[in-house]
Amino acid sequence: MLILGIESTCDETGASIVSDGALVLSNVVASQVELHARYRGVVPEIASRAHIENILPVVMEALTGAGLELPNVDAVAVAHRPGLIGSLLIGVTAAKTLAWALGKPLVGVDHVHAHLYSVRLGTGIEIPMPAVGLVCSGGHTALYRVGDFLDVEMIGSTLDDAVGEAYDKVAGILGLGYPGGPVIDALARQGNPAAVRFPRSRLNRQSLDFSFSGLKTSVLYHVRGFQGRQRKTIPAPEEIRDVAASFQAACVDVLVEKVRRAARQIKACSVIIGGGVSANSGLRAAMSKFSLPVFFPPMQYCTDNAAMTAGLGHVLLAAGRQSALDLDAIAATQFNLTKLADLSHATN
Repeated sequence: MLILGIESTCDETGASIVSDGALVLSNVVASQVELHARYRGVVPEIASRAHIENILPVVMEALTGAGLELPNVDAVAVAHRPGLIGSLLIGVTAAKTLAWALGKPLVGVDHVHAHLYSVRLGTGIEIPMPAVGLVCSGGHTALYRVGDFLDVEMIGSTLDDAVGEAYDKVAGILGLGYPGGPVIDALARQGNPAAVRFPRSRLNRQSLDFSFSGLKTSVLYHVRGFQGRQRKTIPAPEEIRDVAASFQAACVDVLVEKVRRAARQIKACSVIIGGGVSANSGLRAAMSKFSLPVFFPPMQYCTDNAAMTAGLGHVLLAAGRQSALDLDAIAATQFNLTKLADLSHATN
């Protein structure tokens, strides 16, 4: 089965052809990093306009790379939640149009669940279940109980910043530009992780939630003095390396500890880690010592891509979970929608 996947949840326009849920025939990503770098973060309006320009060329490039034409695909899968609503609408509209014009099935895919599935791309490896799933990126930091790839339940999430967002903000504090993850990771390998004892927010002993805002503020105060106002100059290179290493050590410690708690609570057989921060060398090194088998995606599938959408789309379609042509773009995660509904019910 050949699935055309489409990704436009944030600032990457992606299209991919995946065969039978694992064999990636093509994977094309049009990055917008240069468009957003001056703002040190993604500007939703700019992202949406770039998706409009990129979506059809990216789809055609993916088809060409796979040696296919549009009628050869068996279904169209699209990431329709969560994400920036303007960006989502571009990909969802394109996918619905193609599915309707071709008379092929449409499959709506949860972008975050697709990050978990990305560990199977290129290998088709079978994961011992149940598994603890950790998705850590610029927009998401959450833990999941994964019974299988059709049975995914969120069991913890960030209360404020995503870990990748904290990396971007700390990179801004250190004058390192955007995005912050790769450059901080590279500098951390040259620094002393024990140079600064930054706080680790573990919340209560059973909590599976995350909080990175205090860590980010601690870095700001360390670098710029009390309330972040006294020091105006950028630190010396050696100090930057040590701050980067110490900050990364704090992030990794918290991520590993929360995964350990989750594994114990759900009696997990393995761990799945996806999202952009899954490419981080410090996290990979720490998890290599974990007591359970740990599965990371191949490096090219850590950040947002359409191959993971197509791969999970295959699983959904095989289970009969085809979407209707009135499929909605949804900005929030289903977990957050449920919490909002519960809150509304309690208020009423």
